[in-house]
Amino acid sequence: MTDSTIIYTYTDEAPALATHSFLPVVQAYASQAGVAVETRDISLAGRIIAAFPEYLREDQRIADALSELGELAKRPEANIIKLPNISASIPQLKAAVAELQAKGYALPAYPDDPKTDEEREVRARYDKIKGSAVNPVLREGNSDRRAPASVKNYAKNHPHRMGAWSSESRTNVATMGENDFRSTEKSVVIAEDGALKIELVAEDGTTTVLRESVPVLQGEVVDASVLHVAALREFLAAQIARAKEEGVLFSVHLKATMMKVSDPIIFGHVVRAFFPKTFERYGETLAAAGLSANDGLGGILKGLQSLPEGDAIKASFDAELAEGPALAMVDSDKGITNLHVPSDVIVDASMPAMIRTSGHMWGADGEEHDTLAVIPDSSYAGVYQAVIDDCRANGAYDPSTMGTVPNVGLMAQKAEEYGSHDKTFEIATAGTVRLVDQAGNVLIEQPVAEGDIFRACQTKDAPIRDWVKLAVTRARATGDPAVFWLDETRAHDAQLIAKVEQYLPEHDTEGLDIRVLAPVEAAKLSVERIRRGENTISVTGNVLRDYNTDLFPILELGTSAKMLSVVPLMAGGGLFETGAGGSAPKHVQQLVKEDYLRWDSLGEFFALVPSLEQFAKTTGNARAQVLADSLDRATATFLNENKSPTRRVGGIDNRGSHFYLSLYWAQELARQTADAELAKAFAPLAEALAANEQKIVDELIAVQGSPAEIGGYYQPEKAKADAVMRPSATWNDTLASLS
Repeated sequence: MTDSTIIYTYTDEAPALATHSFLPVVQAYASQAGVAVETRDISLAGRIIAAFPEYLREDQRIADALSELGELAKRPEANIIKLPNISASIPQLKAAVAELQAKGYALPAYPDDPKTDEEREVRARYDKIKGSAVNPVLREGNSDRRAPASVKNYAKNHPHRMGAWSSESRTNVATMGENDFRSTEKSVVIAEDGALKIELVAEDGTTTVLRESVPVLQGEVVDASVLHVAALREFLAAQIARAKEEGVLFSVHLKATMMKVSDPIIFGHVVRAFFPKTFERYGETLAAAGLSANDGLGGILKGLQSLPEGDAIKASFDAELAEGPALAMVDSDKGITNLHVPSDVIVDASMPAMIRTSGHMWGADGEEHDTLAVIPDSSYAGVYQAVIDDCRANGAYDPSTMGTVPNVGLMAQKAEEYGSHDKTFEIATAGTVRLVDQAGNVLIEQPVAEGDIFRACQTKDAPIRDWVKLAVTRARATGDPAVFWLDETRAHDAQLIAKVEQYLPEHDTEGLDIRVLAPVEAAKLSVERIRRGENTISVTGNVLRDYNTDLFPILELGTSAKMLSVVPLMAGGGLFETGAGGSAPKHVQQLVKEDYLRWDSLGEFFALVPSLEQFAKTTGNARAQVLADSLDRATATFLNENKSPTRRVGGIDNRGSHFYLSLYWAQELARQTADAELAKAFAPLAEALAANEQKIVDELIAVQGSPAEIGGYYQPEKAKADAVMRPSATWNDTLASLS
């Protein structure tokens, strides 16, 4: 790799398959401007293979691309286009390992209960891969996410469907409010560089070191909080009873992929709370068979087939399903419930979808119903309740008139509120968890009981300072109010408010509307303004960055995949993210079944524009800027002509959308006047693509309707994926003529 290279990441599922179709276009067009575009494999399968080189044959080993890109992100020449990854839950991780083993990779199995040093080492390596392991490594800058003007205008002119809201809606959010992470949180600012030890002092005085060394820097904010499981169990039992009494669906909304230690445990408590009689009678049998509630009801039901008591246990589950409240469904046709898989219902995607759909989720009867959305930790549950209350009072939002809520998110250098899995523990015995500095001073201590969930989080000072700068920059660029979503009554937020007040005077804020509001009040202000067609910048920590950049785009645009996501890296480079991948698994399933990929690559189109602009700026390559400007115009045409994938076989899919983008881009390049030589190079391509438009579209559609073979879910075979994703010989030959 040279200093003048764009890195296009190869990731997972539908985005990875789309890459097989779109990347050849990008590389062919970029080559005409002297822009090198290289790939790096940071897929789940690729990271698993890279983590275990000594287990594999020489020809199977691959470099650790994620670590390479993590170092690159700290250099000013970084220019990385980041597609969505799987945020691997343990079931997904195990499935990926099994697929690779079946392909001849002698990988070790994931040890659920490591006993030997080797098993503990294997488990530690896998633990670094599971969950959202990629983004924290690459995000050496804070987040600037917003809807491009072309997308916002398209949404206003072609508004997506919004479900009607009734003032009689019984949909609500239930949250703990006490004895949870929010209410127990304690926070300190580190006085000097050093390291902290996390230890558990049991009631009998014995001390267990939970984490030997947590490096910290001066000015860093460190938090520690506890979710008390006795209170959680009481809360869950009460909400299950409430849902039944109110006649609404019961649902739980967590983020087991990100909070990959705490939330699977919480999910397990929900499963046990919903089926108390079954677990009281058969809990030991299930545990002995390795069937854990933390992995979800689906895994348990599948495992029952091999148990002597399997039929009786299945009958017990069925009886309690019938006795309890109606359960929200992920797929009612297939009987997949809200409790089947911890990674199926992700709060930041599921809650906006529910709000958009009249406050409804799907029941087992295949119909929509009002729902009790259970979000145990109260840190941000009130945000969703505020939006629900607004819809109940004022009706659904109107995408044709509503304003927008872009986001400036604090995430650089692994800024944590979640993702702190290396500092999250299920407590083995009652006592006190302490954070102790190198001088032996106890900075924070938390009383804990057996089974409680303790977590500590870190947010470094330099990213906070950069976050404040980015907020002012965006407020100045847009003229819109910028609201810091921070609650002075929460320990972590109080520390951030002090730093915001310290760093704001470093910038020219004259004439700007910059405020600090608690999240619920900020949400109320934002929805009040969007109803008036006004824009409000949400300036948030890492959790709300995730939540808000799904909530508002899904309401405004119908999807979060059409957002422009720029990460100005603190070292001067750029990371350009391409949207969310939450629906990607269903898209892959559809492709394999009927050779049709519904994935929308609009996010990739958007990310490529600022990436090319960054390339032009850092290298002085004026042609890269011509590519960027032409692509920007081509994307606007693409939207106006409505060439995104249709929803079913017979229309253009992801591959067809790539063809039309390549056509419009070539036409823009051919007619631009900034570079006559470049225009001359693209004129024959533009003419050939236009002349063969119908033939190419026909070739792309002709393959639809039959199964497609890609050679693997987690690791598709390149030749097979290329063949599936590039089925038009006419388009392939025409594109090849460019070089």
